Amino acid sequence: MKQAAVKAHAKINLTLDVTGKRPDGYHDVCMVMQSIGVHDVVTVSVGTGSGEISLHTVGSDLPSDNRNLAYRAAELFLKETGITCDGISITIEKHIPVAAGLAGGSTNAAAVLVLLDQLYDTQLSMEKRMEMGCKLGADVPFCIAGGTMLAEGIGEKLTKLPDAPQMHVVLCKPPFAVSTPAIYRAIDSAEIAVRPDTVAMLRAIEAGSAAEVSQYLCNVMQPITAELHPEVTQICDTMKANGALNAIMSGSGPSVFGLFDDRDKAERACAVLAKQYEETFLTDFSCAGQINL
Repeated sequence: MKQAAVKAHAKINLTLDVTGKRPDGYHDVCMVMQSIGVHDVVTVSVGTGSGEISLHTVGSDLPSDNRNLAYRAAELFLKETGITCDGISITIEKHIPVAAGLAGGSTNAAAVLVLLDQLYDTQLSMEKRMEMGCKLGADVPFCIAGGTMLAEGIGEKLTKLPDAPQMHVVLCKPPFAVSTPAIYRAIDSAEIAVRPDTVAMLRAIEAGSAAEVSQYLCNVMQPITAELHPEVTQICDTMKANGALNAIMSGSGPSVFGLFDDRDKAERACAVLAKQYEETFLTDFSCAGQINL
């Protein structure tokens, strides 16, 4: 039996724009994505002798069958490589909030692909890993690559950017879930008043300016989700009132993050929010977001 483990990092969206809807129902997006320090730990064993895929999560009651994206990643790996399953055991130690707009499921799936490639010594190219990841979900390729990226298409067309300037990140996930498909349906008929200035964000990252990166945070999904769940706006306001340079929602929500250039302020904001919201974290940008062994 062989075993390996990796940290699977969450992501946030520094910008998120929905630019159109395709005939197949998918949406075109343009977004700047960033890995953060909050992570799950994914452990995979192969050659267990069971001849089956088994999955166990610690700290969550997520499904342990093919309703779980990490399980489907193992199925896809076997199908794409032609390897006969000699027993694959997956354990996910959950720390990333679930259904939170943080790509928790996608990053677990990415980790499984990378670990199986290493354990079976299939030596897949990065391009092949990303191609397989895209079959599982639009965020999976980013989770394989990590760091700071411009994502276009349905999210699978990635352009590596310079590392974003390091900042303190307060992440807060309120105790409810948001349906991503429902938010996309709503945005199809919504008038988007403010869109991200992606060019300005790219310049801010290139310049290494924390203030400017914070200034250009923008997510077109936030007004849609916040109308359904006003707590999203309230959490943003609390972060800004406690020293955040800016605060926005990640993905389709409901998680909110604030960027801070002062650790003391970040700690105070985290403490204030943690009194009300259990899933509150103080973290930072993970520039080494790529899943490496």
